[in-house]
Amino acid sequence: MFGVSTCCLHHETLPAALDALGNVTDTVEVVDEGLHFLETAEILETHSFRYFIHAPARTVNIASQLKPIRRASVEVIVQCFGIAAEVDAGVVVHPGYCAWQENREAAIGELRRSLEELKAAAEERSVTFFVENMPNWGHFFLRTPDELPLIDGLGLALDVGHAHTNGCLDQWLDCPAAHFHLHDNYGKEDTHNTVGDGTIDFAPVMDAVRKNSHATPIIEVATLEGVQQSIDILKKL
Repeated sequence: MFGVSTCCLHHETLPAALDALGNVTDTVEVVDEGLHFLETAEILETHSFRYFIHAPARTVNIASQLKPIRRASVEVIVQCFGIAAEVDAGVVVHPGYCAWQENREAAIGELRRSLEELKAAAEERSVTFFVENMPNWGHFFLRTPDELPLIDGLGLALDVGHAHTNGCLDQWLDCPAAHFHLHDNYGKEDTHNTVGDGTIDFAPVMDAVRKNSHATPIIEVATLEGVQQSIDILKKL
């Protein structure tokens, strides 16, 4: 039932990470950054996992008002779509941010422009993508459910740890979700702790996972040891 993010092995090469996860799961979400940055689908094709890809996020901003940065951010994600298409992977995308609240409406316009371009690129490549809710990082979009209209009906990747840092996990759990990221924290920082090492009540989380039965729950914790511990706990709920 549970997939696993490669973030638990971000310090290892991607081939080593995939080899290690072969003993844990049949579904992997590759964090397409750092040592796991994907230039081609070649390494993914050496394994038989069902894949998702978390598109590059730390150095892109699809809501940027600086047009070269916005266009380059879209281009990077479209390249990720191309790799995803080769392995039939869904893609998780961040909604970007606005550094100056005075320019928020203009940034929303750029976000919507980027999402329209991404929708067209995804349809052209027969790729599904989801937009992820953000943690309590002040400048980012999609921190609370009232901002869902910004993504105009696109699938939601519901990150429960992010929602918890914003104090609105219960409200997010009422929203339809197409994908889940599961990890724990103490409500202050996005620490990606093992399930149980934090203050999230995972019983209603698992109710939401079961209600959105088409969505895949991905364990997105910081260590490989924490992955199995999290799975063991969640299976009992």
